[in-house]
Amino acid sequence: MHGARTWATLLIVLAVSVTTVLTGCSGTGGGRGTSSDAPRQRLWQPRPGLAWQWQLDGKVDADSADVPVYDIDGFENTAADVARLHRAGRKVICYINVGAWEDYRPDKDAFPRSVLGGPNGWQGERWLDIRRISLLRPIMERRFDMCGKKGFDAVEPDLVEGYADDTGFPLTARDQLTYNRMIADIAHDRGLAVGLKNDLPQIPQLVHAFDFAVNEQCAQYHECARLTPFVKGGKAVFHVEYTEPTHRFCPESRRLGLSSMRKGWELGAWRRAC
Repeated sequence: MHGARTWATLLIVLAVSVTTVLTGCSGTGGGRGTSSDAPRQRLWQPRPGLAWQWQLDGKVDADSADVPVYDIDGFENTAADVARLHRAGRKVICYINVGAWEDYRPDKDAFPRSVLGGPNGWQGERWLDIRRISLLRPIMERRFDMCGKKGFDAVEPDLVEGYADDTGFPLTARDQLTYNRMIADIAHDRGLAVGLKNDLPQIPQLVHAFDFAVNEQCAQYHECARLTPFVKGGKAVFHVEYTEPTHRFCPESRRLGLSSMRKGWELGAWRRAC
């Protein structure tokens, strides 16, 4: 009887094993077919030369430009606003300030006073001590969670070059690299593409961590060629000038493969594209 039970047990184990293998191969039931093992959603990768609209002043005017990409404020726009843009066939970027505290944001009280530095030149804003990773990371994670829940495709994290400014903290280039890579990781972990905003000196170290670039005034300061690594990598450079007339910067922008336009300082709906 002992031998009979042994053979019976072996037959049962063999049958279960065959069933498990077949189930796994068919993609039904457990195993690789479960959502927990599913591959991460592929990130959106904007290509060089893609036209865009950038509006940070209030709620988006979804009819202001017939372009495939809109970059809008993550707090001031709703999931319905993002969905409306998606229905029009557009990708949508979520603007979030990651380098300064803003006294007009709903999560302003989540920032400990110890991370608040000097003013950055914009009313109601103060630089952040980006060395305080353990304090800032949870706040930025919640902000990027908001972008994801509203349906955004990507994030534009602003003020990621505080090390080059008078922030009130002894920030170094290494501090900034560490923080910026963390910001990119937070976005990617949520299935969001992420752009490097300005920070031209650190492009060689960061181009592989970011999916596109956002730049202000590279033509005015004769720096646009420094964005070439993004274009060579097949990644868009969304570029804006505020005071330069388009006839001065558009020829070079087209030559370099930049997505360029002129905007007003208030970043309203008006635009003049190359």
